Amino acid sequence: MELDHYSDYAVRLVNTEEPARGKDALTSVEAVRELFGANQQAARRATDADVTRFRSVRGRLRAVFEGAESGDETLAVDLLNSLLLEFPVSPQISGHDTRDQDGRPDWHMHLADHPSNVTAGYAAIAAMGLAFHLTSHGVDRLGLCEAAPCRNAYLDTSTNRSRRYCSDRCATRANVAAYRARKREEAERTGRTAEAAQPSTAATDV
Repeated sequence: MELDHYSDYAVRLVNTEEPARGKDALTSVEAVRELFGANQQAARRATDADVTRFRSVRGRLRAVFEGAESGDETLAVDLLNSLLLEFPVSPQISGHDTRDQDGRPDWHMHLADHPSNVTAGYAAIAAMGLAFHLTSHGVDRLGLCEAAPCRNAYLDTSTNRSRRYCSDRCATRANVAAYRARKREEAERTGRTAEAAQPSTAATDV
């Protein structure tokens, strides 16, 4: 498994909140557990206390994306480095549960999960994954959806670094809104042109 795959942990956590809409899906221990996906062993260790801790980490991860989006690469890196220092990881070689086509262990790097609490474990994996993605693909590959008011985080993996939205749904919505705005502008411009072309009539006394 490529280590930058763990960057999905960061995106998953950041997108539990929609600040512009005032929505927050991270309100229970069940919501925390859902973030772990298939890693049910770690998820079972989550407690109510992790809800608040996860929210704190979420805000710091969003700040990394905001720094990247604003073009402040140094800020984004500094914020991510602070997370890496606070939540260190323990990389291990794994392969006992997967086999290649010849039946041999499919050795790969794995981030071990044995921190002091569930939040620390998740934060360590998310920060390290995001760090690998950033250093492998560039800071500008960390984005926030431009389809207001969405602002979900995403990782740009396009070949020409052209991604601007978190999903096809948001891209379609933004394109439709832009099309309608152009049509309104054209209609207003046509209306002004028509008014200007009308001959003026002066009132005359009888």
